[in-house]
Amino acid sequence: MFDAPIESLSLWTALALGGVVLLGVVGGLSSPPAPDAPAVADAIDRVAVAEYDASATVHLDAESVRLGTHRIALRNDGGTSHATFAFGPVTPATPGTPLAAVARGSSPESVFDTPAAFESALADARTTNASWHAAEESLVVRRISWEGVDALVVVA
Repeated sequence: MFDAPIESLSLWTALALGGVVLLGVVGGLSSPPAPDAPAVADAIDRVAVAEYDASATVHLDAESVRLGTHRIALRNDGGTSHATFAFGPVTPATPGTPLAAVARGSSPESVFDTPAAFESALADARTTNASWHAAEESLVVRRISWEGVDALVVVA
């Protein structure tokens, strides 16, 4: 017969190496869970229903984000997750814009010349189509009022 003897050191070494390789392959196949978009939407909704100016910062476990006026979508290697806002619409701000600065805590008066300019920037941001872009480490949402202009600004 062509069987290897069970006492062979090379047989036991090959079996041990095969087991280690198999464990490595199985361990490498696991992927992270999809991001939790409903939890992020809930945080945005909590700020939206605040009676006074409020803000919140939410850590994102996502590589990409798509933020619209009524929905948010988050994506990573584990998949894509979507959620709808219960209270809205929100104003999505693009990182690096004056609205993003307001979302991150700057006063609107220091960024915009007039409340009308602030309101115009809000309207323009709401009409922009939502598209996928690289997610920042955290999402910031701020509810703010300035001389009769109320807004819920979100930047991610």
